[in-house]
Amino acid sequence: MRVIPLSPFEQFEINPLLSINTSFSFTNSSLFALIALSTLVFFFYLSTYKSSIVPNAWQSTAESIYEFISGMVYGQIGPKGYKYLPLIFTTFTFILACNMLGMVPYTFTVTSHLIVTLGLAMSIFIGVNIIAGIQHGLHFFSFFLPQGISLALAPFLVLIELISYLFRVVSLAVRLFANMMSGHALLKILAGFSWTMSTKGGFLLAASVVPLAIVFALTGLELAIAFLQAYVFSVLVCIYLNDAIHLH
Repeated sequence: MRVIPLSPFEQFEINPLLSINTSFSFTNSSLFALIALSTLVFFFYLSTYKSSIVPNAWQSTAESIYEFISGMVYGQIGPKGYKYLPLIFTTFTFILACNMLGMVPYTFTVTSHLIVTLGLAMSIFIGVNIIAGIQHGLHFFSFFLPQGISLALAPFLVLIELISYLFRVVSLAVRLFANMMSGHALLKILAGFSWTMSTKGGFLLAASVVPLAIVFALTGLELAIAFLQAYVFSVLVCIYLNDAIHLH
């Protein structure tokens, strides 16, 4: 019987759990995204159920998360950003839940797939541009033309600004995907290395403690990265919203 996956990348395989037809399947990625969402709904239900002035542990945790995200939105966007607080709050908590769920053994890390992070990034990018269009109309295109430049340089600078602007989608998606995938792959490689050494016996059995200790240390680092990546993704969304609102 196989004890560990043969490849460190086998943990990222998307497998269909329920196929309705040839074009639609309910996969392990869909399942764990649903589990993450259900966990959030259950958590906030416990936090708001019989809420009181003196908060219990659940309510206190939820209020701390809300205050943290609220402060981030105010710091990046200002008072006008409170209108978009539900968007940032939902984005942060969902990514954090998916990242943390992926740290549980034998689960699946939804955010380790580029198609998921790209879908999130593209949805937010489209929404930000809709907000910018509603706020400023055609004046929004002045965002791509820096002030005080000569007309000769304008076409080149507009092209550079436009490419940089479009790459915001790639920046959002790849940063989250790459960090989650690389960290999980490294943990699996070191764990497999430790297991292989322990099966050889003798000196290698004793030496297998070294990569195992590194795995435990990296697990703590991965937990911090799981939070940090959710935070960075949300901060970047706030920055893009700030640009759309204030045309900075």
